[in-house]
This record gives sequence, structure tokens and C-alpha cells, in this order.
Amino acid sequence: MRSRFQSDRRLTVRMTVTLFLLGLLYVAFVAALIVLLKSWVLAVVVVAGMLGAQYWFSDRIALFAMRGRVVEREEYPELHAVVDRLCAIADMPRPVVAVSEMDMPNAFATGRNPDHAVVCVTTGLLRRLEPAELEGVLAHELSHVAHKDVAVITIASFLGVLAGLIVRFALYSGLFGGGRRDQNTAAVLAAVMAVSAAVYAISFLLIRALSRYRELAADRAAAHLTGRPSALASALTKVSGDIARIPTKDLRTAQAFNAFYFTPALGSEPGVAKLFSTHPSLEQRLDQLGRISAELGEAAAPGKAG
Repeated sequence: MRSRFQSDRRLTVRMTVTLFLLGLLYVAFVAALIVLLKSWVLAVVVVAGMLGAQYWFSDRIALFAMRGRVVEREEYPELHAVVDRLCAIADMPRPVVAVSEMDMPNAFATGRNPDHAVVCVTTGLLRRLEPAELEGVLAHELSHVAHKDVAVITIASFLGVLAGLIVRFALYSGLFGGGRRDQNTAAVLAAVMAVSAAVYAISFLLIRALSRYRELAADRAAAHLTGRPSALASALTKVSGDIARIPTKDLRTAQAFNAFYFTPALGSEPGVAKLFSTHPSLEQRLDQLGRISAELGEAAAPGKAG
């Protein structure tokens, strides 16, 4: 089923290319894993099991990590009402609605497809945003679900995580395997570690390139669906400014999920991390929303979204 969110052919192309390149990496990675485990059956079982777990349970893992919980309509009627209205406008299945008891203002969407999706907002976001701003943020998150890029990022992230685990496992095997190893075994371990490290690095860069573009695509889709790009721009400015004031120690647990967030938990001075950010800069996002606002003639028709 196609939603009424603005389609984005360039996003689709980027997702296809990313998955294709990651597929090539899978071949090299599984080969390294077979060498390490000395059993192709065991290697396939490990990879398939972990990929399946991440694909099927990514929403639960994300909610657990971010202390989120599913909330009923009676608890947050206004939040549910906004989600209901946006889903009706977009003609898409209604996701599960969750809230995280965190002061950090943010939101994220996760799930393997539009029929099995979760949209979660933090209490910090709910306290800070006006209704129109909240609508813009939720439209942004719902567009990720409609475009299916949430599932792509989930699958893409898996390879990098598994490659990192294999590097650690190879190091552990080399240090604690017991007895002295011959040169051939050491060479095999070194080769496995090198392949895994390369896979991790390449997947890291591919994911970030895709993630930055998908955020711009979600901003565009949300702006066109609601007809209020200025409200989304206001939410971006407000949330980014407030996150910069959140203590760094409170952001660390959230940073592992930056690729899924409305805006990254980087703090006031991201430094080198900004070069590898999962999101485009605030300036890029605001510039794009400004252009859309001019195209829609928003100033002349402020009540378009109703």
C-alpha cells in the first residue's frame, strides 16, 4: 500500500545501492566468519540468527534501550490524536505509540514495516513543543516508516554491529585460546580481523551517507504533508538548542541510537563527531524547509494543514 507521503525516488535509489553494496560486504564477511568458525553451517546460523533477531525485535530493543513504553490513548490523548490525524491524512497504518521518560527532547520511529512500526517521543519533547511543532516532528517520523527507510537502516546497522563483535571475538580467541599458536593460525586470525574491521568501516560510512539523506527526505515529506514547514523548522531549532544544553553524560546512552532520532544527541560541541554525523547540519535542514515554505506560499496560507 502506498501512503500519501511525498515519494522520493532518490531515496529509493540510495537505499537500493546501499543494500547492494552491503550485500557484497556480507559475502566477504561470511567468508571470514566461516574461516574463523571453521564451519559454514555454524556461520550461516549465527548470521541468520542475529539478523533475524535484529529485524524482528528491533522495535523492542530500541524501546528497552531508551526506557520507552507503549502508552494507551487514555494516558496521552493529545499525542494519540495527532498520530491518528497524520495517519489518516497519509493513508497509512497506525503505528504503536510509545513514550520515553527522558528529559532529552527527541523522537524516533522503528519497526520492520508500516504494519509493525513504533513511534516514540520523549517526555522532554512533549513538554517543550507546541501542537503544530509536535505534528511536524511526528510527520517526520511517520515518513520514515512510510518510506521504509527505518527497516533499511535497521538491516544496514546489523552488519556493522556484527563485524565489530567478530573483531572482539577474534581478539579474544587470539589472547585466550590456550597454548601457543602457529604462524598459520595467527595469519588467519589477522586476516579475519582485517576483513571484519574493513566491513565495519565501510558499513559505517555507507550508513551515515544514507542516514543524512533520509533525514532530509523525511523533512521534505513532513513539510509537504502538513503544509507547515515553518512549524517543523521551529521544532528543529528548539530541539537542537535544548539538546545542546543537556549534560553530556546524559546524552551518552542515547548516542548509540542517533541514526534513528529526529535530531542527533551530540551536545553543544560535537567536534570530530560532526564529520561522521548521522544527520545533516541544522543549517541544511532549515535552508531546505525555508525553500519549501516559499514554494508552498506558507506565509500566505498559514492554516493549510488545519
